[in-house]
Amino acid sequence: MFLLLVSICIIFSSTGASILKITVQAPIHPITAEYIVRTIDEADSTRSELVLIEMNTPGGLDSSMREIIEAVVNSKTPVVLYVAPSGGRAASAGLYIAIACDVFAMAPGTNTGAAHPVSISLIGQQTDETMEDKVTHDAASYIRTLAEKRGRNMVMAEEAVRKSLSYTESEALKGGLIDLVAGSSDELLRLLDGRKIKRFNGQEQILELKDVPVKEIPLSFRQRFLLTISNPNLAYILLMIGLLGLYFEFSHPGAILPGVLGGISLLLAIFSFQILPINYVGLMLIILAMILFILEIKIQSYGMLSVGGIAAMIIGSMMLISSPIPELRPSLGYIIPVALGTSLIVIFLVYLVFKAHARRSFTGRDGLVRETGMALTDLAPSGKVFVHGEIWKAEGEDVIKKGDQVEVIKVLDGLKLLVRRK
Repeated sequence: MFLLLVSICIIFSSTGASILKITVQAPIHPITAEYIVRTIDEADSTRSELVLIEMNTPGGLDSSMREIIEAVVNSKTPVVLYVAPSGGRAASAGLYIAIACDVFAMAPGTNTGAAHPVSISLIGQQTDETMEDKVTHDAASYIRTLAEKRGRNMVMAEEAVRKSLSYTESEALKGGLIDLVAGSSDELLRLLDGRKIKRFNGQEQILELKDVPVKEIPLSFRQRFLLTISNPNLAYILLMIGLLGLYFEFSHPGAILPGVLGGISLLLAIFSFQILPINYVGLMLIILAMILFILEIKIQSYGMLSVGGIAAMIIGSMMLISSPIPELRPSLGYIIPVALGTSLIVIFLVYLVFKAHARRSFTGRDGLVRETGMALTDLAPSGKVFVHGEIWKAEGEDVIKKGDQVEVIKVLDGLKLLVRRK
């Protein structure tokens, strides 16, 4: 009996009232979606009073946005989205998520809107005019139904989609697009205490938040790591390191370390590309650049293949990640130096390989060619010579006197040398 009571106490203590708070300052993609959805699931399982999402995002991917909204509208726990800090925004996909939440609040000096479907549809894919209209109508109807269910201004929400309008916190509050303006999350929680809200299913609930502890839910190590490598600048650098490492390993077999680092970097880049909107034409141009650099070894192009490789590398790098959202594409400040640096490194490695291939051999039969020595006897035309510390039978192209300096032209069958007067 005692053990049963202890177990019940532990269960109730682990599911005590709390407010789960998370901070999202990144584009909306699978990692941020996982972070938000798991927090909502944890809130439901622990019977938390509230989920507070402090968000600053430029928008992101449609699939991740819809995954978050599905979790929000089906959550047993009320979800509050707070656009913060001052200077932040909830643009594009961020507006959809905010409107879907039970409470939509903003900090002073923030803005929301600019939710045209170009920013939330399948980024990187070209669409014709008819398809673009279909996507726009779908996006407008989606945000309209979310706003209607939450009792928010449907006209403002729809114009944010169709006309890409953006609103300040005061405009949004005056127009009925948001519920509150608060200077901090603590102030927001004080304003929400005792407030009656209407859930997505139509039920009304009064928030009782006084003296309820706030529990910060940080990103897990895995999420932080994946969020870091999903940065488009880092993903691009990982791709270049991967290609360089593999090229070095293939051109200098047995080095091992470049191949291992290159393989790991390339796999991490491929993972990042699953999150980022990749243009595969750009990726093919980068691969073509590497092929042109390799062909420079085999074909005497007087540098034209290298020039073409550099051009393909830069153009492919600029096309690689296609997104209207700046945070989802690498900046030119990274692309041009990295592309040029990679091209020059590859060209230098190609030069070393070419130089090694062009260098004459120093061992075996080929190593004797162009060696110099001295005639031990007259060669008219045959005789003996002293070359490379050894006495060889030799034939001369012309008459060679004993004691003359000779140069090896060729190694004949029977280990006989063909020489000429030096």
